[in-house]
Amino acid sequence: MYLEKIKSPKDIKGLNIKELNDVAGEIRQGILNRVSNHGGHVGPNLGFVEATIALHYVFNAPEDKIVFDVSHQSYPHKMLTGRADGFLHVEDMNAISGYSSPRENAEYDNFEIGHTSTSIALATGLQKGRDILGGKENVIAVIGDGSLSGGEAFEGFDTAAEIGTNIIIVVNDNEMSIAENHGGLYRNLQLLRETKGKAECNFFRAMGFDYRYVEQGNDIAALIAAFREVKDIDHPVVVHIHTEKGHGYEPAVENKEAWHWHMPFYIADGSLRNTDDGENIDSLLGDWLFEKMKKDPKLVLITAGTPSSFGFNKARREAAGRQFIDAGIAEEEAVALASGAAKRGAHPVFSDYATFFQRTYDQLAQDLAVNGNPAVFNILGATIYGMNDFTHICFFDIPMISHIPNLHYLAPTTYEELIAMENWAINQEKYSVAIRVPAGKVCHATEPVDTDYSDINRFRVAHRGSDVAIIAVGNFFQKGERVRELLTGKGIDATLVNPRWLSGIDEDLLADLKKNHRLVITLEDGSLDGGFGERVSRFYGPTEVRVLNFGVKKSLYDRYDVNELLRENHLEDGQIVADIMSLL
Repeated sequence: MYLEKIKSPKDIKGLNIKELNDVAGEIRQGILNRVSNHGGHVGPNLGFVEATIALHYVFNAPEDKIVFDVSHQSYPHKMLTGRADGFLHVEDMNAISGYSSPRENAEYDNFEIGHTSTSIALATGLQKGRDILGGKENVIAVIGDGSLSGGEAFEGFDTAAEIGTNIIIVVNDNEMSIAENHGGLYRNLQLLRETKGKAECNFFRAMGFDYRYVEQGNDIAALIAAFREVKDIDHPVVVHIHTEKGHGYEPAVENKEAWHWHMPFYIADGSLRNTDDGENIDSLLGDWLFEKMKKDPKLVLITAGTPSSFGFNKARREAAGRQFIDAGIAEEEAVALASGAAKRGAHPVFSDYATFFQRTYDQLAQDLAVNGNPAVFNILGATIYGMNDFTHICFFDIPMISHIPNLHYLAPTTYEELIAMENWAINQEKYSVAIRVPAGKVCHATEPVDTDYSDINRFRVAHRGSDVAIIAVGNFFQKGERVRELLTGKGIDATLVNPRWLSGIDEDLLADLKKNHRLVITLEDGSLDGGFGERVSRFYGPTEVRVLNFGVKKSLYDRYDVNELLRENHLEDGQIVADIMSLL
């Protein structure tokens, strides 16, 4: 077995093509071993095995710098740079991130990368730094065709061409993003594939790049020849390689979208190791939006490359027709598109994960909120219980979104409240609205919910008590209910409040609580710094009412254990009650 003996790329440089293909087979098995046990990105990594081997065979990392875009194709690179144990042995898998990470291996991983369209721009920094300092190393940026739709990729191309020195951009064209590609750019990629790179109309040449095309992007010998041709080149060049997403594993080839990222599965047939028959609130929201769309011809559903995040599979997308648009991996365009559509009188709804909304702060503030257009934004996965990789933390949304003036941020506590807010937000034509979609186990309302939210920043009292008031936000409302019950056992009849609004406070209600409450606590499933609780603390600052804010301390967490995170931040129900009692 080769892989257990490979500790650096130097260990493959003496191998012949047959031996390199054997290494490719072992890497592919390593990928499948990891993702079948641990979950992870399947298709992108399987498709880039041969290209990774060829890159490390021809170039001399770490002297030559390789930057992987979004890192969905970085597993083979990790196996060739001393981290094979994280793919071969189950007990070592948690030690390896699913993304490029200098904290894991600073010698070969140049940047922490988990978001898309960044590799070329980052590589231009290495390009310019090398030129200023007098280096001679090659700078290689790897980017998938799906990532080309992001604006930062265009900006990187533009700058790299302007600098004009050695930079090699490997475009991994597997004809897919997470789902199918969307956008005018992809017509040119198709033309280049059809003409084997010989078409006069060439996006990359138009941007100022030399160009090479490799049709057999899963052929190690062909790739080695292409990379040797451009090694040490003195100007910018694109090597456009045509690969197959999921290459070498039939289920991933047959259903490329479903196998982009996958839960743990059995390799033999691709079936899930653990099946969860419970409800999924994102899918339930997708079901409701699909039915709503049939009744509202103005409704336009928008995604930025993640349609499956809210249950819009290929059949549903096709049925939606003109009422569905995928902007590609371009969140900035998606937000601006939504604002413009709302201005024209449509009812746009853009749904995406919280971590990706970070990429479009300026559009939320300028293209949307400044103009006050009534578009709707569903913030998905915003919870400490969701994605936990360093680059995909989803619980910084409240400080980011709730502080944008003229953008109203709602936090439903149950599925029924979510749908009521969604329906109101779509039908009204006065406000820009974001909705923090509840995450985790689906909770259902036990009593009727309001259907009109036109009275902005009006909190709802779920239970009226005295002495202690619990204001529990969104996902943490059920935690607030449990804390209230525990306090009842200690002789305290606490008030429980569902604030509903994250972007403001109900000053009338907070003032009323001063009459017979001496302690107010806030519970939020997110960052304390800049969070909802700080607004409440600021209101009560000049008064005698004491305030306790519960949330997560500001930090960058990586592959955290959620139970440890709760315990460290005093978010366990018992800890919260103990803190309350110590103040009382």
